[in-house]
Amino acid sequence: MGNQVVFSSINYGTDTTPEGRCIIREILLSTEQGVGNGETALFPIQIWKKKRGVNYLPTDPNYDLYLLACKVSAKRFFPTFLNLDAKFNQNEKWREDDPKRYNYELATMGCRTRVYENRFGEKSCIGRGNLSFSTVNIVKLALEAKNNSQSTEDTITEFFKLLDKYLDITAEQLYDRFKFQGTATAKQFPLLMSSLWKDGDTLKPDDYVKEVLKHGTLSIGFIGLAECLKALLGVHHGESEEAQELGIKIVKHMRDKCDEYSDKYDLNYSLLATPAEGLSGKFVKKDREKFGIIEGVTDKDYYTNSNHIPVYYKCTASHKARIEAPYHALCNAGHIFYVELDGDATHNPESIMAVVDLMDKYDMGYGAVNHARSRCLDCGFENADKDLSICPKCGGKHIDTLQRITGYLVGTTDRWNKAKLAELRDRVTHDYK
Repeated sequence: MGNQVVFSSINYGTDTTPEGRCIIREILLSTEQGVGNGETALFPIQIWKKKRGVNYLPTDPNYDLYLLACKVSAKRFFPTFLNLDAKFNQNEKWREDDPKRYNYELATMGCRTRVYENRFGEKSCIGRGNLSFSTVNIVKLALEAKNNSQSTEDTITEFFKLLDKYLDITAEQLYDRFKFQGTATAKQFPLLMSSLWKDGDTLKPDDYVKEVLKHGTLSIGFIGLAECLKALLGVHHGESEEAQELGIKIVKHMRDKCDEYSDKYDLNYSLLATPAEGLSGKFVKKDREKFGIIEGVTDKDYYTNSNHIPVYYKCTASHKARIEAPYHALCNAGHIFYVELDGDATHNPESIMAVVDLMDKYDMGYGAVNHARSRCLDCGFENADKDLSICPKCGGKHIDTLQRITGYLVGTTDRWNKAKLAELRDRVTHDYK
């Protein structure tokens, strides 16, 4: 539980056997206790698989563990929550009385990566992974389209032309990379090709891995939908229904293109709501150099993560959920919903449950709650004051402040890059209304 190096994720919550319940409970209790002198473990990222009839309603057999999971998440950030009840996360082969039903359950990587549908086999994430992903800067395409057009209608038409051009380039680049990856031989990956990767055990040492890697996914990502809409319409999707309609049209177009590439290249192409820890700053810096400072578009040190409403836009959690929810079904390579919490969540685990309720209501796939946790490294005192500089208990100044960067924790915020630090400063909290 104390591994702070390997980027690992574990999914749990649906095992109702006595042994499974025992393991889930002990994982949660040890997470709540912390590692070392009580520190929050950064890894593995833990994901609670929420399922009606199993662990979500008071009559469900694992409801008591769900309550514990919300309590632990309020203190330790984990687990985050995967919604198996979302329409796009369901599997027709799943049966509550099947002891091997986990074979048909989705699991996700903690940051958001989703690998489920497979054109070469049944819907499953077991023995598969994402091979590569590349992100398209749709903000730049919107700015270029606006510079080359005289009206909003012409701008939007030009934008989709540019979008198709760069989506095609991205798809071809991913295909070329897949062909190169496929030239490796099984003996180069003895562990993966022995039991971990689907059909890997069918290969001989000198066989190429192409026929096995095809079970993986190739993802096309996007960043800055909010800034893209600002450039095209002057408002983002949190401010305007017209912008929301265009936002859904843009993302659906990208998803449709990914489906086309799946048929064209006979591979599992998918659309990713890119986390963009580094690209958020890299892209805006280049676009500012070319297009100048544009209010609501290039005037900050970061672009908004994927399809999110901007972090600085004040709205209720319910409004944020309603706007962002439709994009989850379209982004089949991964997505995330989060709510920024004000105050000490350890005294309010019901706030975590409220976020899961929003996910259930709006059919979202994956979500988390953001909050701050400051800890004195001298005496172990903890509270939710993200600006804590002096420990009120011992007077120590060695303070470690944890916050979620996207889907995971990155130690103290001192280690965040300039763009994400700027985003962190701009974050506003969301009321539950």
